[in-house]
Amino acid sequence: MSYLFKKILAKLAWLQIRKYKPVIIGVTGNAGKTSTKEAIAAVLRSSRTVRIAAGNLNNEFGFALTILGNWDEEYYDRGSSIGLWLRVLWAGFCGLIIRRDFAEVFLLEYGADCPGDIKRLATLFKPHIAVITTVGDTPVHIEFFKDTDAVAAEKANLVKILTATDYAVLNHDDSRVLNMKSKTQAHVLTYGFGESSTIQISDFKYINTDEGKPTGAAFKIYKASGFVPVNIYGSLGKSQAYAVAAAAGVGVILGMNLIKIGEALRQYRGPNGRLKIIDGINGSTIIDDTYNASPASTRLALETLRDLESPRKIAVLGDMLELGEHANLSHQNIGLMTASCADILVCVGSLAKLIAETSKINKDKIFIFNTSDEAKFKIRSLIRKLDVILVKGSQSMRMERIVAEIMAQPQYKKEFLVRQSKNWLSKF
Repeated sequence: MSYLFKKILAKLAWLQIRKYKPVIIGVTGNAGKTSTKEAIAAVLRSSRTVRIAAGNLNNEFGFALTILGNWDEEYYDRGSSIGLWLRVLWAGFCGLIIRRDFAEVFLLEYGADCPGDIKRLATLFKPHIAVITTVGDTPVHIEFFKDTDAVAAEKANLVKILTATDYAVLNHDDSRVLNMKSKTQAHVLTYGFGESSTIQISDFKYINTDEGKPTGAAFKIYKASGFVPVNIYGSLGKSQAYAVAAAAGVGVILGMNLIKIGEALRQYRGPNGRLKIIDGINGSTIIDDTYNASPASTRLALETLRDLESPRKIAVLGDMLELGEHANLSHQNIGLMTASCADILVCVGSLAKLIAETSKINKDKIFIFNTSDEAKFKIRSLIRKLDVILVKGSQSMRMERIVAEIMAQPQYKKEFLVRQSKNWLSKF
């Protein structure tokens, strides 16, 4: 599709935003964006109509597909076609003339592959509420930025554009994100485990079956003197608590109390490929974190594995891509933490070999492969009852093929691989 046609669609989306005046909630960060969007949607859908982009459509073109209708879902499921573009164009023009059902809230992810991306998006589609998840020490996509501070500065453009009547929702536990409060005119609400957070997470623990298999996470969300308990089933990691806390902050901004927020969160389920719990062969448990990988999200995944109760833990780690000159050191640093988190280490890819080199796990418990297809059969042979297996890597490493190989229910393998392939294709 031509550059000019994309610009026309973006302009039509902008005109419809001006006409219908929905609330726009912008989310950005280097980890946890999808979980945060899904949690916010779960909170707000109890009282408002909400549109959230399918897949990873986080640019002007993706925004236009979301705003002009449900076209993002068709594009995500079926791909590009001339017929789709003509229908989107027609709907865009008709929506300016004929009154249409328009969502009250749009949840948009503001992507930043290169400097200037967020500033351009935020100028065209200014949010009323901006949520910043995390930046971390070595973010993904850093290859096109000078350093981590440059990435943080780009993310900060989402709060810089806010006015005094808008709101910034900031991760209290990430210092680079918290420092953004000085860069905005908006009201600031923070969330995190820190005691001075506006929305505080506490009493975090994992939920297990009687047999000891992990099934989810439990924690409390505090605001002032009140709190609500939250149970998340089917997903693991403190990332889920952060997502829920950010969503609670958005709900508070839009007039909801904690009780209503807690009730709405019963509908929340963590997204696929983000620390998702899947039954594995031989009575094992898979932690499927194959959607993507950055140093921050990989550390979080390993910490999750470390904190679980299990007789034996296996970490299957693929390359973390798009790190530029930081790639070698980032993989070496991940290797240094593996011994405290896993009993067996499987590395997939040329960069992941650096994880193996610095790992303090016994060398006879470390296995190295070039591709996920080479690794999956060996991993299958390693698994015993009650093992917990973390599978993590960048999308291009196709780590979901390993998950499919060790799933307990082979009849779902094809469906799982199709779904995960859509996640991968949504990047392009």
